[in-house]
Amino acid sequence: MAQPVEELVDELVADERGSRPGQAPAPDPDPVERPECIRVLVADDQAAVRSGLVLVLQTDPGITVVGEAGDGAEAVRMAAELRPDVVLMDVQMPQLNGVAATRRIVERGLAEVLVLTTFDLNEYIFGALRAGAGGFILKNAEPAVLVGAVREVAYGDGFLTPAIARRLITEFAGRPPAAGPTLPEGAAQALDTLTKRELEVLACIARGLANSAIAETLHLAEGTVKTHTSRILSKLHLSSRVQAAILAQQHGIALRG
Repeated sequence: MAQPVEELVDELVADERGSRPGQAPAPDPDPVERPECIRVLVADDQAAVRSGLVLVLQTDPGITVVGEAGDGAEAVRMAAELRPDVVLMDVQMPQLNGVAATRRIVERGLAEVLVLTTFDLNEYIFGALRAGAGGFILKNAEPAVLVGAVREVAYGDGFLTPAIARRLITEFAGRPPAAGPTLPEGAAQALDTLTKRELEVLACIARGLANSAIAETLHLAEGTVKTHTSRILSKLHLSSRVQAAILAQQHGIALRG
């Protein structure tokens, strides 16, 4: 059987970069441009929580908090005004909840959104998935994890730790399909269009691995992983890695660590 063109391209790219099975990939010759300073808008209706989040984020010299919002409507307005790279969004807020605010921000292309969750509000989580959130983080996450999550989402990589992935999938698996997160029509059927390599990348995404970890696992350059991820989201009609992880887990696509 003829080898798919996309897989042949992958092998040629690996050859050019000196990457071989069992070896670390060579650096991407044309890395994606990343912002020198990540601009963050913090949205939470509790002033004390906002202050704590701001203090944690400001410990990283590469992150600047450009504003604070006390409700969802204010978060949307400030995102349009300040155009941050990332909005750190609580889900339970007055005026406009975090899910609705996320949807408006994502639809208008104002910023990436990292959702704050406690996992006792699963209906909000389902809604945030549909709204296109770029990642989820627990409110009790360690400071270093929060900073890392903001960076991943700002760079377009999305954020979903293995622990969060397992918890989300456990919750989804216990619900009938109609009660789970609604993914775009045709997403499941489009799985058949993925190449072998894309399925391997998707399996890694389902485990909550970041691009750097996927690159190491599959012996690819990080830039190649990003290209595969973009293709996967496009083919499956998905808007985020989180949606891709959910779909993969629902259909048993996962690599064992």
